[in-house]
Amino acid sequence: MKILVIDDEKNIRRTLTDILEDEGYTVLDAASGEEGLQVLAHETIDLLLLDVKLPGMDGIEVLKKVRKDFPSLDVIMISGHSTIKTAVQAVQMGAYNFLEKPLSLHKIIVSARNISEKIKLYKKYNEEQKDIESHYKMIGISPELERVRTLIDKVSKTDSKVLIRGESGTGKELVAYAIHNKSNRKNGPFVKFNSAAIPNELVESELFGHEKGAFTGAEDKKLGKLEVAHEGTLFLDEIGDMNLNAQAKILRVIQEGKFERIGSNKVIDIDVRILAATNKNLEKMVQEGSFREDLFYRLNVIPIMIPPLRERSSDIPVLLEYYLDYYAAELKVHPIKFSSQAMRLLQSYSFPGNIRELKNLVERLYIISSEKIISEDEVAPHIKLLPTKKNEEAGLFSISSFTNAKKQFEIEYLKEQLDKYNWNISLTAENIGLQQSNLSRKLKDLGIDKE
Repeated sequence: MKILVIDDEKNIRRTLTDILEDEGYTVLDAASGEEGLQVLAHETIDLLLLDVKLPGMDGIEVLKKVRKDFPSLDVIMISGHSTIKTAVQAVQMGAYNFLEKPLSLHKIIVSARNISEKIKLYKKYNEEQKDIESHYKMIGISPELERVRTLIDKVSKTDSKVLIRGESGTGKELVAYAIHNKSNRKNGPFVKFNSAAIPNELVESELFGHEKGAFTGAEDKKLGKLEVAHEGTLFLDEIGDMNLNAQAKILRVIQEGKFERIGSNKVIDIDVRILAATNKNLEKMVQEGSFREDLFYRLNVIPIMIPPLRERSSDIPVLLEYYLDYYAAELKVHPIKFSSQAMRLLQSYSFPGNIRELKNLVERLYIISSEKIISEDEVAPHIKLLPTKKNEEAGLFSISSFTNAKKQFEIEYLKEQLDKYNWNISLTAENIGLQQSNLSRKLKDLGIDKE
């Protein structure tokens, strides 16, 4: 930390310099306000010790100038001739503290340590925020992803419930965070809750919290994710895996904004926006009775469908470049690149595991490869067990009969579109440009059903 002392008394400047340098700080000094402002114009200062009574510009005038030109700079005012009114004025203007002469060197050291710790925490917070932004960054230039971004911009301005749908690894959590980060709740917490990652018997405790002694093993009171997310956003990931009891309680929270901790009758009011995500067919689960119909309609106010990576292949090179740079920095190694042949192979690959699979592939190649340019031969073993678009097309073109090839194409195409829209016939028909009755007849003719 770099400290500037502005005081017209040479002995005070020398004393403060000595004790602060003994603490490990870098110390500069100035005998007047004008001289001190010159130092501030050319040096990055973290803490200013400023005397009130100075020749020329007095300390209050210097403080006004500092607050205007260096608003984040912490200032400790010092004086042996000031009134309480002056001290109050300085603090109201943004001074960190006001110390009287003769100075308590202990107070000076404690104040400097506190400010140093505050600066460290601020830097750590900024680094963590950068890490969060990097973690949740949505990478891609495809029209499909741009449509998702446009929808995010629209829904983030409201508190409407959003149901984010898509295959595993497509980035549903990224969409949820983007909605939160663009909303008026962005300064509140973003809290994640993954129903699939928690045993059913612990779901309600994790979500709603519990009182001490509520059940065996509840040795202390625990706040649930809902309370932690107060005035922010609660992201319910894998909502399709939530048990029916928890579904009923979440429904009450959505309807009334109230809940109770386990083991308590006290009703707690909560202000939280709920976003949910799933890769399951909730419509089918509703029909089977494993997901509440009323909860489904409460959550599905604004549906966002995230396309799989195979439907936005133009994003693959962009994602590869991003993760090549990311893992070079993460693993502290020299960056690697893919050869043009390897890049073409990857672009033709369907990536059934979506972005998660692509990311893992890049990390794996960084670890096991010793080459600066990754060849097609090095990439192939990591994807050859799964079909690529090229292989699928080759299989289709190998059918000798035009009628059979056309039928096979229709089957594969319609299956993929139905999966995309969770076997919602009317929604699928609308998006592929067919009448619902024509699509239903086509599915019957081709022998396509959910099973």
